[in-house]
Amino acid sequence: MQQVVSLTFYRFDGLLARAWAFAMMGLARPSMARLPGVGFWKLCGSGVGEGFTPLPNFGVYAILCTWPDLETARAAHATAPIFARYRRRASEHWTVYMATDSVRGAWSGVTPFEPGQNQGPGPLAALTRATIKPGILARFWGRVPNISRVIGQDPNVIFKMGIGEVPWLHQVTFSIWPDAMRMANFARTGPHAEAIRAVREEGWFREELYARFTLLSDEGTWGGTSPLSRYEAA
Repeated sequence: MQQVVSLTFYRFDGLLARAWAFAMMGLARPSMARLPGVGFWKLCGSGVGEGFTPLPNFGVYAILCTWPDLETARAAHATAPIFARYRRRASEHWTVYMATDSVRGAWSGVTPFEPGQNQGPGPLAALTRATIKPGILARFWGRVPNISRVIGQDPNVIFKMGIGEVPWLHQVTFSIWPDAMRMANFARTGPHAEAIRAVREEGWFREELYARFTLLSDEGTWGGTSPLSRYEAA
């Protein structure tokens, strides 16, 4: 069996729905822990815009999970009461199912993703997660807007979102690219490459993880349609 990673984004409109989603960052934990088949899981908030800012966005949240296989992942998302509660409150939701190609580093002290064989050509996803040292928060967040602006102008990026478990201290970046070459080209140039050098030279992070995934399938919409369908139609 190949481990499957699911990442779901939820959009909430209105004060009551947003207050509910914020409260669920704590209240959903017991239900998530009891999900049949779930392995590693995280409840995440986001930043304003596309998430790559230090200002919290109380309208967008995400749930990341690992599962033993795609069938279990799909069944849980379709039938588990906790996911049904999120769907009822959300104005929009989108889930991507992925298989891990490569991973290095740790998240909360463990390496949660299990690499398998690449599933074939097509769009790839990249996820980076870091615990930022408090002493360099200002320098880190001073660089992120430049990276966000460049990635937003890149015609190759299919989807991008910044999320995290704790505002300012924990940062997760998730992006989808047409292929490995164009993803690597972005990482090796401009503000992103400069930030990577600073991370290595100045030791910005207490903990970091880098993972790459093959996309298996998706369901739901974001911005009125599936981001993957927009790519396929291009």
